[in-house]
Amino acid sequence: MRDLSGQCLCGAVRYLVADGFSYAANCHCGDCRRATGSAFKPFAGIERELLRLVGGTAMVMVYGDTDGAGQAGDVHCRTCGSLLFSIVRDGAWVHVAMGTLTDAPSIRPDRHIFVASKAPWYTITDDLPRYRGHAVAGAPDMPAEQGG
Repeated sequence: MRDLSGQCLCGAVRYLVADGFSYAANCHCGDCRRATGSAFKPFAGIERELLRLVGGTAMVMVYGDTDGAGQAGDVHCRTCGSLLFSIVRDGAWVHVAMGTLTDAPSIRPDRHIFVASKAPWYTITDDLPRYRGHAVAGAPDMPAEQGG
């Protein structure tokens, strides 16, 4: 499996991640919209041990790590503020912000999640499945004509 490089806007923080993502989605929740300043956050999920920081470790800031245990939070560059990845699932996984990847991953987002809270000024124009909240096993729970 090949490694993909990624970095923040200013280049101070760099990482490598295996091109072995398990899933990818476009998240429309309010937290992801605010963290990215965009209509949604395209992200890809992978086990945390498959991502490693290779530069600028001292420049990393974790927002939302309320207990200091590193089990959750959004990892940003302290200099430019770029959101690089989110630590999720009790610290075992990361959701890599796909816009920070320098190399193209094999996976593409294949669903929209948290469409029930999407930005009212944004219209989804693709045919990917849509979910009100987290994607769950089974059929999407939001028809294409809703949450558009």
